[in-house]
Order: sequence, then structure tokens, then C-alpha cells
Amino acid sequence: MPENGVRLHRPADHTGDRLGLAIGFDTSGGEQVAAWAPEAHVFKALNQVGSVAMADAKFPDGFAAMLVAGDDAGRKLTVLSLMTELGFEAVDAGPLRISRLLEPYAMLWIHLALNQGLGRDFAFSLLRG
Repeated sequence: MPENGVRLHRPADHTGDRLGLAIGFDTSGGEQVAAWAPEAHVFKALNQVGSVAMADAKFPDGFAAMLVAGDDAGRKLTVLSLMTELGFEAVDAGPLRISRLLEPYAMLWIHLALNQGLGRDFAFSLLRG
């Protein structure tokens, strides 16, 4: 435990060959950060792609989607705008409690990239009809 008595939790648990959630069943890493910093405006984003898409979110068939969760609607517009400036298709995923879905979604990306051999040069996108 750190000297300040705060026990740090990561949403992901990678123990041996097991990849799973350390938390997320009734809370999330995003919500935990918000609890530690109650005066802060916390948003969950940028956890759903790897370094390739972080550097360039444009793919031959379109742009990587970046889902954003957070409770402050006004500030969320700024975060969504930043995601767009970074090259992503920014998507409002809802309130911060939706981090409970985004964190396992990130785990799926990690699983596909590392365990299923897809590599790091892919991202998820939204298709509309």
C-alpha cells in the first residue's frame, strides 16, 4: 500500500495468462478516480485503442471511434472536441458509470491484439446504415 494509505486499483487484472477485470462489476476505474478527486471532472476515454490508432486514427475504411463517458455535459463537449481534433470519431457514450462498459471493451481490444494475434494496428469503428 502506498505511504498515503490509498490503495490503487487498476480496472484490468493480468495475472499469469489470465486477462480479466479487477473491478467493474459495481464500479469502474473511472468512477474510482472520480471518488478520489471529488472536485475534478473525470472522463473515461482513450483506453479503447492502441498506440497505432493513437498516432493516427484514420484507417483505410474510416476513422477509429473513441467513446467518451462522463457526467459533466458541458465539459464533455470539450472532451469530444478534443477526441475529434486527435482524429477520432468522437462518440458520447453516456455518464461516467458507463466506464463499467468501456473498461471491458478495452480488455477486448487487448485480448484481440495480443492473445488472438490481430496485432496493434486495428481499432473499432461505428457503422451506420
